[in-house]
Amino acid sequence: MFNDIGALELLTLGVLAVLVFGPDKLPKLIQDVTRTIRKVREFSDSAKEDIRSELGPQFKDFEFEDLNPKTFVRKQLMDGNDDLGLKEIRESFDLRKEMSDVTDAVNGRTPAAADTANSAANGSAGASAKGSAPSLTKTGDTAPDLLKKTPQQTQPERPPFDADAT
Repeated sequence: MFNDIGALELLTLGVLAVLVFGPDKLPKLIQDVTRTIRKVREFSDSAKEDIRSELGPQFKDFEFEDLNPKTFVRKQLMDGNDDLGLKEIRESFDLRKEMSDVTDAVNGRTPAAADTANSAANGSAGASAKGSAPSLTKTGDTAPDLLKKTPQQTQPERPPFDADAT
């Protein structure tokens, strides 16, 4: 609860408390506040123990923090038990490859030419051993030009609209 309060904020609160309550009443006020907090914690702990005893022995491992949805999901999915295969999914998703495929499709390059360009860009041993840089110019019209519109296919004629049928 107070994890995000810094030293300057605590000092400001202390000075403000001295100014508002005065140095005479401040120790008594601090004792009353700590006593109240202690009683609330004791009440909370006793209520938790009562609930655990009423639930029975099958719920002896029950934690009230698991009622928080974030904690429950984190405990079930990220507990080291990778039953759902999330680790394989994360490893198989390669954003660089997906983006290079998209840019190749936009530029009209073939996948084979894109693979050689990517291997040269990544500095692979095969491309550096050959010593020749791949050509980035378009050599053939094997890939369709994605910027040109494709001719519209004729669709079959619709049946006439009948307003009384609806």
